[in-house]
Amino acid sequence: MRVVLSGGGTGGHIYPALAIARECEKRDPSSTFLYIGTERGLESKLVPEQGIPFASIDITGFRRKLSFENVKTVLRFIQGVRRAKQLLKEFKPDVVIGTGGYVCGPVVYAAAKLGIPTIVHEQNVIPGLTNKFLSRYVDTVAVSFEDSNSYFAKAKHVLFTGNPRATEVVEASRERGYASLGLPSGSSIVMVVGGSRGAKAINDVMIGMLPHLKRLPDVHVVYVTGQNYYEETRKAVLAGSESIRNRLHVLPYIANMPEVLAATTVVISRAGASSLAELTALGIPSILIPSPNVTNNHQEANARSLEQAGAAIMVKESQLNAAALFGQIEQLLNHDDKRKQMSEQAKAFGQPDSATRIVNEMLRLKGK
Repeated sequence: MRVVLSGGGTGGHIYPALAIARECEKRDPSSTFLYIGTERGLESKLVPEQGIPFASIDITGFRRKLSFENVKTVLRFIQGVRRAKQLLKEFKPDVVIGTGGYVCGPVVYAAAKLGIPTIVHEQNVIPGLTNKFLSRYVDTVAVSFEDSNSYFAKAKHVLFTGNPRATEVVEASRERGYASLGLPSGSSIVMVVGGSRGAKAINDVMIGMLPHLKRLPDVHVVYVTGQNYYEETRKAVLAGSESIRNRLHVLPYIANMPEVLAATTVVISRAGASSLAELTALGIPSILIPSPNVTNNHQEANARSLEQAGAAIMVKESQLNAAALFGQIEQLLNHDDKRKQMSEQAKAFGQPDSATRIVNEMLRLKGK
C-alpha cells in the first residue's frame, strides 16, 4: 500500500501518524510512505529519523480574529494545494491520511479533489479548525473520543478508533522503565510531567510540594520539568529537598516515556491527546491538570472525558495548590482499591487496537 501521511507542529499530531505507518508495515511489509509537513514543524526532524521520506510545503494557520495575516494564509493555502497536488501525482498514493495541524489542510484537501481516498484523525474531544474544515471533504473522520461525534455532523462517515499512539505503547516494558531510571524493579513511582516544553504552573506547585514529599518514605518522585524550565527548577527543587534527595529524580525530558510510564504508579500530567493515549493504553491512574492556554480549551474537555469515565482526577489550573495536590496523590497511594479501579477504567477507555482500526479503514477505502 502506498500511503501519504500529513500532520505537524507538535508530537501530538506526529506520533499518531508514525504509529499508523508502523501498523501498515506490519500488515504489508512492502508499504511505502511519503510524509508531507512543514520545515518549521517538529515533523521535519522526527519523521526523517524514522526513515520515512519527507517533503514540505509552506503553510501557516489561521488566526481566530480578523487579521491581514489571514489573507496571506489563504494565498499560502492555495499555493500549498498546488504543491500538494504535484507531490501526490508524483507519489500516486492509495490513501492519504491527515493527523492534525494546519499542514493537513492543503494536503488532504488536494487529495480529496484528486479523488484519492482520504481520512483525517482527530486526537482531541474538540476538533481543531483544520479537521473541521476537512471533514466536509474526506471519506472518513476517525476520532479518539466518542464525544467528538457531534462536531462532525457534516462528515460522510465518522469512525471511533481511539488514538493510534496507544497501539505503540501498550506493550512497553516496565522492567526497561525501571532500569532506565536506575531503580529496583517494583519501586513505587509518582511521575510529575508538564509536557516536552514544561509548564510553569506545574513547576511552581511541585516546588511547593517539596516539604510534603518526606511523608512518602518509600516512593520515588520522577519530576520531568521540560527543557525550558530545567535549570532554574532543578536548582530550586534540589535546594529544598535535602531529606528526600535520593528519591527525587529531576529530569528535563524522558526519551522512553512509554517504558517509564509502564513502571509508574501514579502520574500527574497535562491532558494532551497523546499523553492520554499513553496513560489509558497502560492503565495508569492519573491526576490531570489541563492547560488553559490551548485552542478551544480542548485539554479540559479531554480530561473531563476521562474523569467522567472514572479513569482520572481532573484539577483545573486555577484551583491548583501544593497542599491539595499532594493530598490527592497521598490518597491514591494509600488506597490500592481506588488505584486499581482507576487503572481498570483507564484501560477500558483506551483503545490499544486503534492503529489497527485505522489501517482496516484505509484498506476498505483503497478497495472501493
